[in-house]
Amino acid sequence: MEVTLRVFRFNPETDERPRWQEYRVTVEDYATVLDALIEVRESVDETLALRCSCRSHICGSCAMRINRRSGLACKTKVREVADADGVVTVEPMATMRVIKDLVVDLEPFFDKVRAVEPYLQPAGPPPEREYIASHEDMENVKGAQACILCGACVSACTVMEVDGSFLGPTALAKAWRFVADPRDAADEKRLTALSGPGGIWDCTHCFMCVEVCPKGVAPMERILDLRRRAMEAGLTDNNGSRHSQAFVDSISESGWLDETKVAIRSTSGPLELLGWAPVGIRSFVRGKVPLRHYKRPGAEHVKRIFRRLGELDGKGRRGRPGAGAGARAATPSNAPGKAGDAQ
Repeated sequence: MEVTLRVFRFNPETDERPRWQEYRVTVEDYATVLDALIEVRESVDETLALRCSCRSHICGSCAMRINRRSGLACKTKVREVADADGVVTVEPMATMRVIKDLVVDLEPFFDKVRAVEPYLQPAGPPPEREYIASHEDMENVKGAQACILCGACVSACTVMEVDGSFLGPTALAKAWRFVADPRDAADEKRLTALSGPGGIWDCTHCFMCVEVCPKGVAPMERILDLRRRAMEAGLTDNNGSRHSQAFVDSISESGWLDETKVAIRSTSGPLELLGWAPVGIRSFVRGKVPLRHYKRPGAEHVKRIFRRLGELDGKGRRGRPGAGAGARAATPSNAPGKAGDAQ
């Protein structure tokens, strides 16, 4: 089949601004976007810069944006993404500095991964032979272990587009891999650090990292798991945790969200709330702040659901934080232990 690749071209050393360049190539019907790009580089334009290695969606080197969506070029079939005119648009990953054409600087990406200390930190001296972990415990970390560090989720992250301090979905999924490992004893240190600015509470639940991950790691789900663990560990003195608890309280009390009350209860106090006054005023002017909040019919059924999930005690008061809404409650069957399980 014939395909037209519309490729982003930019060399910061020689070009004033990026440009688009089109290449018309003929490829096999089963060809991937990476196959087409390699054909361009080898037969049409040897100056085109791109990264690739295994060509089997294992190494993650060929991550880029294809038709504005992050993914692996070696895993994307041309015939599945070409439009009616046979055009495929190819760009470098977003949120990263372009070195040349489709090649981006990955050093900041790996700096964030290193920042979460992605290695086991067991307690005490090493055992004589090995650390023993049950199959059930390791099932919790299996998904995160599948990460190939391609950076597709970071490229698609809507938070990282506006906030470079955010650790990002890759690093946080990697952090979960060690928090969930029963052989690791650094939970408190890890969760305390991750509960701060740029950590687990900065995710906006846009689901983009889940959509684009080529290995099914589902980074956002791992971030929610970290939030649950942090709240269960008592790390609730932060805006994200307060927001989560206020959200549950509002829904369980009236059956729907009282946005004004949630906004007020999410802050640390009057001074911080005063700083958010301009946002509150703009929200009110645009009709985003309800003037009256009332209990919805059937609210008692919603409260019963929360009670069954363990969020509320028998009298309708808040139960232990972190269980129920927005996160699966930890139970003996799905929550790994820690030091007591290591042998």
